[in-house]
Amino acid sequence: MMSEKRNKRRTRRSPRLKGLSVHGLIPNAITVSATCAALTGVRFALEQRWEFAVGAILLAAMLDALDGRMARLLNATSDFGAQMDSLSDFVAFGVSPAMIMYFWSLNGLGGFGWVVALFFAVCAGLRLARFNSRIDSLPSYAYNYFQGVPAPAGAGLGMLPLIFFLAFPELGQLPAPVIAAWMVGGGLLMVSELPTYSFKRIKVPRRFLLPVMALVGLAVAGLAGQPWVTLFVVLAVYMATFPVSYRSYKRLREEADRLQDDEDDDEDDTPDSEDSSGPVPLRPVT
Repeated sequence: MMSEKRNKRRTRRSPRLKGLSVHGLIPNAITVSATCAALTGVRFALEQRWEFAVGAILLAAMLDALDGRMARLLNATSDFGAQMDSLSDFVAFGVSPAMIMYFWSLNGLGGFGWVVALFFAVCAGLRLARFNSRIDSLPSYAYNYFQGVPAPAGAGLGMLPLIFFLAFPELGQLPAPVIAAWMVGGGLLMVSELPTYSFKRIKVPRRFLLPVMALVGLAVAGLAGQPWVTLFVVLAVYMATFPVSYRSYKRLREEADRLQDDEDDDEDDTPDSEDSSGPVPLRPVT
């Protein structure tokens, strides 16, 4: 009888195995899949299968948009996952697009083309490092904006000459110096302070819900029928939003500065009883 009790106590005191549950591994698995997809795009570029190379980067962007939402849905967010996501984004949207564009056109410029590819990849890394360092220090009016072009969109803009070639092959390939200048501009957009819309945070009013859903359906149908033309148009429309986002962000910043100045003026106008320079009333002597 006593031995049975001792065995029960030992069983109760045995520590449980610590580790991450299976559902907690799903977001990290999606992140790893995005990295693998982007690196596979480099392999397709080596084989000169340019459609598959661009498609691999597009797949990586879709997986990148999915892993964060899946982590929040499963309550599996962690510092490890955040760091892993940043490293994956650097490889998927910095290194891989730069290598694909180098094998497609920039290698014709020799060493200068390699410098341009390195510059684009470094800009993507700097953009991600700045995002991580500022994630908790942005003002409230900047909630719906990115500082600079985000890495997935920057990868799409950097590869836009290749997408244009796939969409309109009859027009031929752009000259390599033009493509190099375009990629330098794409890298500078990523590290710039240009405010761009964060579409995942923007709330759509109810009256615009049906038109927006109709546009989404049109985009999906376009991707199914004419994927490269549709992707080129989507990126061109995205670039057209830059002036609009800059003006709206500037207006919000000016409004926030004006409200802050009004609060400072109100505080200055409030009399301080301890520092009052008026006459001090004397108490009668009894």
